[in-house]
Amino acid sequence: MIIKILGSGCKKCLTLTDNTQTALRELGLNAEVLKITDFAAIAAHGVMSTPALVIDDKVVSIGKVLSSAEVAALLKA
Repeated sequence: MIIKILGSGCKKCLTLTDNTQTALRELGLNAEVLKITDFAAIAAHGVMSTPALVIDDKVVSIGKVLSSAEVAALLKA
């Protein structure tokens, strides 16, 4: 599983990264978490509002800081 956090590196993006890593630990899942800060790469995903969460190349959240529970629910789906 590859998870991408799309954003400029702002506080919201860092919080989403932390919440994603917490959800992975709680679920016992192993995934590669990538932080994408290049705006061209972010736009290539069709994202214009950050932070965004991408799981296995599917954009699952845009412009929202998800809690670890919300990320866990998306990972289980």
